[in-house]
Amino acid sequence: MSLGNSATPLGKVRGLGSAHHGGEHWLTERVTSIALLFLGTWLLASLLLLPKLDQRTLVEWLHAPSGAIPMALLVVIGFRHALDGMKVVVDDYAQEGDRFAWNILLLFLAVAGGAIALFAVARIAFGAIA
Repeated sequence: MSLGNSATPLGKVRGLGSAHHGGEHWLTERVTSIALLFLGTWLLASLLLLPKLDQRTLVEWLHAPSGAIPMALLVVIGFRHALDGMKVVVDDYAQEGDRFAWNILLLFLAVAGGAIALFAVARIAFGAIA
């Protein structure tokens, strides 16, 4: 028996429910939130354990892979999480015709901001700023 041949009203609407695409977005937001909790705790603990918070000490800290790699992860995951959150706000509150433009603008801003932040971390980590 196919779904369209059912005699009951419930049988007629079976298969017309959720498209099952919302779970991935929800899970991505939760995973990036947990990652940001760990990376934020790492950043706070690392900064508190430094002997001084002057520029030279921070540059030396970011020269090490133990400082630069988690900082780059913090930047990437932070901008991804922010983009996902802002897309939810736009999808919930923007006019139907404006959503595409807002989402494109948010994507460009997130990519540009993340690229600038990663460039800054890389420049410090690879020694261009002393």
